[in-house]
Amino acid sequence: MSTSASPSGRAWLLNALATVVLWGIWGAFSGLSPQHGFPETLVYCVWALTMIPPALIVLALAKWKLDVAPRAIAYGVAVGVLGAGGQMVLFYAVTRGPAYLIFPVISLSPVVTIALSFLFMGERTGRLGAVGIALALLALPTFDFAPGGDAHGGSWLLLAVVVMLCWGLQAYFMKLANHIMSGESIFFYMTVTGLALVPVALAMTDFSRPINYGLDGPGLAAAIQMLNAVGALTLVFAFRYGKAIIVAPLTNAGAPLATAIISLVALSVMPGPIKLVGIGLALAASLLLAIEPDAKDETAPA
Repeated sequence: MSTSASPSGRAWLLNALATVVLWGIWGAFSGLSPQHGFPETLVYCVWALTMIPPALIVLALAKWKLDVAPRAIAYGVAVGVLGAGGQMVLFYAVTRGPAYLIFPVISLSPVVTIALSFLFMGERTGRLGAVGIALALLALPTFDFAPGGDAHGGSWLLLAVVVMLCWGLQAYFMKLANHIMSGESIFFYMTVTGLALVPVALAMTDFSRPINYGLDGPGLAAAIQMLNAVGALTLVFAFRYGKAIIVAPLTNAGAPLATAIISLVALSVMPGPIKLVGIGLALAASLLLAIEPDAKDETAPA
């Protein structure tokens, strides 16, 4: 059990919003590295390395206290493997099917988290939160929706469902882990398991093709993926102090919302009408989830 002091009732919201902003910026620019000739599998390797600095910083702030009980290690490894493993499956999925069909499936991962939290953790929310969750779930598929196109077979669908389940389960286990261990320990185990899968990513990389090893290759990837890593850290603490049934849809709807806005302003990308509807739904959902008075998890460890 963590001995860290209990924060104010809105600490979950500050961490969740930090995740939304960081992942929103990351999402808007994450495609730049592959566009500059640096494969996505190597981007994964860079991401795993960027997890190290924030992991060391939070452990240092926690005076290097690491939860090493068998149950804590099991939860920490489960969270890490589900997150990193889902990313690895995603790499393979996008080679088998269209991204505009794969990502709407994956974006429904909060459904898994919400269902498990409701059934097994007894989490409930007020009316505003319930409406916010519904709007968030309606908004998620619209961000990567594209009419028409070919499904390219059915194997990609199974892979997309696997990623959705992995990330939905990850959020659920992240919340469970926060009841028995510190957020610093959770992030440490996420880092370790992410690094453990680097050899798999290297094995998936086609080194026979030209690879950009310049500053706009791994250097650019490191700058972008650091946003991802820090966002993962703030997500851990959002789940620590907030209800999973609230945090999951808020972050999963808010991050695409931020990405859409940043893309519109910074990258001069105009969303289509479907995405514009999604932006409106996500904005309404985020506001409702943010002002929900019962969002604080009273069972969070002191």
